[in-house]
Amino acid sequence: MADKRVVAPPEKVGLYQKLLASVEGIDTKSNFGSAYTAINGNMYTMISKHGVVGIRLPEPERSEFLTKYSTELFRGDPAWPPAKEFVAVPDKVLTDTKALRPYLEVSLRYVKSLKPKTPKAE
Repeated sequence: MADKRVVAPPEKVGLYQKLLASVEGIDTKSNFGSAYTAINGNMYTMISKHGVVGIRLPEPERSEFLTKYSTELFRGDPAWPPAKEFVAVPDKVLTDTKALRPYLEVSLRYVKSLKPKTPKAE
Protein backbone atom coordinates (compact mmCIF):
# COMPACT_ATOMS: atom_id res chain seq x y z
CA MET A 1 0.00 0.00 0.00
CA ALA A 2 2.82 2.39 -0.80
CA ASP A 3 0.39 4.41 -2.91
CA LYS A 4 1.08 8.13 -2.52
CA ARG A 5 -2.65 8.88 -2.95
CA VAL A 6 -3.39 7.47 0.52
CA VAL A 7 -3.40 10.55 2.71
CA ALA A 8 -4.45 9.04 6.05
CA PRO A 9 -2.05 9.65 8.94
CA PRO A 10 1.05 7.48 8.33
CA GLU A 11 0.91 5.85 11.78
CA LYS A 12 -2.68 4.74 11.15
CA VAL A 13 -1.82 3.49 7.66
CA GLY A 14 1.01 1.45 9.20
CA LEU A 15 -1.33 -0.16 11.74
CA TYR A 16 -3.90 -0.86 8.99
CA GLN A 17 -1.19 -2.47 6.83
CA LYS A 18 -0.03 -4.58 9.77
CA LEU A 19 -3.59 -5.81 10.32
CA LEU A 20 -4.08 -6.67 6.64
CA ALA A 21 -0.71 -8.45 6.51
CA SER A 22 -1.84 -10.70 9.39
CA VAL A 23 -4.23 -12.55 7.04
CA GLU A 24 -2.81 -14.17 3.92
CA GLY A 25 -4.07 -13.20 0.48
CA ILE A 26 -5.43 -9.72 1.18
CA ASP A 27 -4.76 -7.15 -1.52
CA THR A 28 -5.34 -3.43 -0.97
CA LYS A 29 -6.52 -0.74 -3.33
CA SER A 30 -6.65 3.04 -2.99
CA ASN A 31 -9.01 5.77 -4.11
CA PHE A 32 -9.87 9.33 -3.05
CA GLY A 33 -7.10 9.50 -0.43
CA SER A 34 -8.03 6.28 1.35
CA ALA A 35 -7.18 2.60 1.10
CA TYR A 36 -9.54 -0.36 1.07
CA THR A 37 -9.91 -4.08 0.42
CA ALA A 38 -12.54 -5.65 -1.82
CA ILE A 39 -13.45 -8.95 -3.41
CA ASN A 40 -15.77 -9.17 -6.42
CA GLY A 41 -16.59 -5.48 -6.04
CA ASN A 42 -17.60 -5.83 -2.38
CA MET A 43 -15.52 -3.76 0.05
CA TYR A 44 -14.71 -5.27 3.43
CA THR A 45 -12.16 -2.97 5.07
CA MET A 46 -11.11 0.62 4.58
CA ILE A 47 -9.14 3.44 6.09
CA SER A 48 -10.43 6.91 5.43
CA LYS A 49 -8.27 9.91 4.71
CA HIS A 50 -9.11 10.93 8.29
CA GLY A 51 -7.48 7.75 9.62
CA VAL A 52 -10.66 5.94 10.62
CA VAL A 53 -10.53 2.19 9.96
CA GLY A 54 -13.71 0.30 9.16
CA ILE A 55 -14.31 -3.45 9.00
CA ARG A 56 -17.40 -4.98 7.38
CA LEU A 57 -18.99 -7.58 9.66
CA PRO A 58 -22.12 -9.71 9.51
CA GLU A 59 -24.41 -10.17 12.48
CA PRO A 60 -23.92 -11.22 15.26
CA GLU A 61 -20.22 -10.27 15.05
CA ARG A 62 -21.06 -6.64 14.19
CA SER A 63 -23.16 -6.13 17.33
CA GLU A 64 -20.59 -7.98 19.41
CA PHE A 65 -17.79 -5.70 18.15
CA LEU A 66 -19.83 -2.53 18.69
CA THR A 67 -20.57 -3.52 22.28
CA LYS A 68 -17.18 -5.01 23.17
CA TYR A 69 -15.23 -1.99 21.96
CA SER A 70 -17.82 0.72 22.75
CA THR A 71 -17.74 2.00 19.20
CA GLU A 72 -20.17 2.86 16.43
CA LEU A 73 -20.78 2.20 12.78
CA PHE A 74 -18.05 3.43 10.44
CA ARG A 75 -18.14 6.94 8.98
CA GLY A 76 -15.15 7.66 6.79
CA ASP A 77 -15.92 11.34 7.11
CA PRO A 78 -17.97 13.04 9.83
CA ALA A 79 -20.35 14.34 7.15
CA TRP A 80 -21.05 10.86 5.75
CA PRO A 81 -23.92 8.67 6.91
CA PRO A 82 -22.83 5.53 8.78
CA ALA A 83 -21.96 2.50 6.67
CA LYS A 84 -24.57 -0.09 7.67
CA GLU A 85 -22.34 -3.15 7.91
CA PHE A 86 -19.02 -1.50 8.82
CA VAL A 87 -17.77 -0.97 12.37
CA ALA A 88 -15.37 1.82 13.26
CA VAL A 89 -12.20 0.46 14.84
CA PRO A 90 -11.24 2.57 17.87
CA ASP A 91 -7.64 3.82 17.84
CA LYS A 92 -6.73 1.86 20.98
CA VAL A 93 -7.98 -1.35 19.34
CA LEU A 94 -6.24 -0.68 16.02
CA THR A 95 -2.91 -1.21 17.80
CA ASP A 96 -3.98 -4.76 18.81
CA THR A 97 -3.62 -6.80 15.63
CA LYS A 98 -4.08 -10.05 17.57
CA ALA A 99 -7.53 -8.94 18.81
CA LEU A 100 -8.60 -7.63 15.39
CA ARG A 101 -7.39 -10.53 13.23
CA PRO A 102 -10.37 -12.81 14.02
CA TYR A 103 -12.75 -10.02 12.96
CA LEU A 104 -10.80 -9.51 9.75
CA GLU A 105 -11.04 -13.24 9.04
CA VAL A 106 -14.81 -13.16 9.63
CA SER A 107 -15.07 -10.13 7.34
CA LEU A 108 -13.13 -11.88 4.58
CA ARG A 109 -15.31 -15.01 4.81
CA TYR A 110 -18.44 -12.88 4.82
CA VAL A 111 -17.54 -10.83 1.76
CA LYS A 112 -16.63 -14.00 -0.15
CA SER A 113 -20.21 -15.19 0.46
CA LEU A 114 -21.76 -12.06 -1.07
CA LYS A 115 -23.03 -11.84 -4.61
CA PRO A 116 -20.40 -10.26 -6.88
CA LYS A 117 -21.15 -6.71 -7.95
CA THR A 118 -21.25 -6.20 -11.68
CA PRO A 119 -19.38 -3.16 -12.97
CA LYS A 120 -21.62 -0.33 -14.12
CA ALA A 121 -21.62 0.38 -17.83
CA GLU A 122 -20.04 3.68 -18.76
